[in-house]
Amino acid sequence: MKLYKLSLALILGIGTMTSCSDKLELTNPNQQTTSTYGNTAEDLEEGVIAAYNHIRMEGTYARVGYNIDVCRGDEVWNSSQVWYMPFDDLNEPITDEIGQWSWRDWYYTINVCNYVLSRVGQDYSAVSDKLKYIAGQVLFLRGLAYYNLVGYYQNPILITDYNQYSSLDGLYAANSELEDENGWAQYDRVLDQVEADFAQAMELLPTKALGGEWSKGRATQGSAAGYYARALMMRHKYSEALTVLKAIIGGQYGQYSLMANYGDNFREGSAFENNDESLFEVQYLDYGTQGTDDEWTPVNTSPNATQGHAIESNFGPGDCGGWADLSASPWLYNLFKAERTTNGSLDPRLYWTIGTYEPEWDGFEYGNVAYTMQLTAETHLVTNNNYGGLPIAKNTNLRTGLYDKVVTGLHCGINLRMMRYSDVLLRAAECENELNGPTQQAFDWINQVRNRAGLANLDQSKFDTKDKLFEQIANVERPKEFGCENGRGLDLIRWGFFYDSGRLQQLKEHGAFNFWTRANYDGGTYSYTPKDPVTYGSCSKSSYDSFVDGHEFLPIYQGTLNDNPNLVGNSANSSTSNAGYFSSKGWTVHPVVK
Repeated sequence: MKLYKLSLALILGIGTMTSCSDKLELTNPNQQTTSTYGNTAEDLEEGVIAAYNHIRMEGTYARVGYNIDVCRGDEVWNSSQVWYMPFDDLNEPITDEIGQWSWRDWYYTINVCNYVLSRVGQDYSAVSDKLKYIAGQVLFLRGLAYYNLVGYYQNPILITDYNQYSSLDGLYAANSELEDENGWAQYDRVLDQVEADFAQAMELLPTKALGGEWSKGRATQGSAAGYYARALMMRHKYSEALTVLKAIIGGQYGQYSLMANYGDNFREGSAFENNDESLFEVQYLDYGTQGTDDEWTPVNTSPNATQGHAIESNFGPGDCGGWADLSASPWLYNLFKAERTTNGSLDPRLYWTIGTYEPEWDGFEYGNVAYTMQLTAETHLVTNNNYGGLPIAKNTNLRTGLYDKVVTGLHCGINLRMMRYSDVLLRAAECENELNGPTQQAFDWINQVRNRAGLANLDQSKFDTKDKLFEQIANVERPKEFGCENGRGLDLIRWGFFYDSGRLQQLKEHGAFNFWTRANYDGGTYSYTPKDPVTYGSCSKSSYDSFVDGHEFLPIYQGTLNDNPNLVGNSANSSTSNAGYFSSKGWTVHPVVK
């Protein structure tokens, strides 16, 4: 200690003698500014990590940002009849601040991405591979942010230049021009940017074959290519999308394949996560390795954050400690039960999607369990004790036996696989069918997914028209493969199901459910169980009964409109039908095929 004090005094003394007339300039590394930060690749790498961090928040994928689209689909209904109600009923009011959380959190992500891109520059040919990879990652994440924003809010603000934030005019940017009727012109502008970001990211990023962190969760060429195809399909660009999807299947953007065990896509741990089927997933810390603080929003930061998600909290049955909010629809359950595998057993995807007792599950995987609760033929485990509902098992530990009850809050460590190779195959089949009708190639891609589940090849004679095969893809193959995952709501919009009376009626049938309590069942008030098929004409409710035109999107929150005088609402703000835009593009809705 004495030696340290003497050295310090000597240094200060020398400084005084040699620079009596100069001011001492000190840069505090803990108080970074735009002039001192972002000048090195190491600085910008921190920005990349910050952007990844933002996509695991409340409004992005940790809970609400993920589940709003789950609710919007026809595979899930609101069993709490409280939380998520307006999203499930598709009548979200403009005064509900929760509907703004995704807007808030995705713009945090965009802000970070724009800053990093402003420092890398636009001439990527003149920078190192490290900087190319940095730019590619934030381009992908910005594209992902706008893909979600346009899918939720229809006409979000488009900001791609970080310098635009330097003035109030830039900060309070507009989301509309004079010709922007109902928000669709802005919708097109934003999707143009989404496509551009993903396309450029495809050129800059490496494949996962580079190894290291590129095979353990960072965005890669395959991630960007998969989402580029998704973005193209939002506006029916089937030919362009099919070219990209074929390239993914051919290994141009990395090697991908279906996991032999479907359940490996919904477990945590390095043995299962970032596997051969995953094109992109949101990274969460495994149970037992997390911190203690629930970090819900980008401003609610903690050095000891759990870094888990709360999807399980929303899905989990009340009797197992969950919040009992969301349940699988009876339609989805009975869709699974309608077709057996080639050896006569149930589709194994049912096990990982819906937490019910089935005799076939004895000896299968972890058996007839809900967490560590043993289920029996007499067990009627429901999500919510007041309203019933079939528990959702997917992206929870209900089937893994990892712990005995839901650890509520941001604690589930299962990575959310946002795009899997099975989606590439089914999208390729859909594009092929749209362009050329039911070809052998389309059936081959579909059958790869079916065969993994043990199902027989499709009988091609039953699908001899484009409409018939589309019906099979949209309302059989995709629901069973991706049931209760994020993305179904986006599909319903791009297919135009909200703009056709036949399709809207079909959604009402799919979304129908009956309230159910064990006490009433035991008392003989009713004889049906939560598993039984539900008839729309006599159901307790259907999620789509209260659908208001334009509310396939979320309204822009009134508080946000009040804060920004240049911002206008969308079709949900005005409750205006979007059927005219859909038809004006020359797009048609496939008729319902029974």
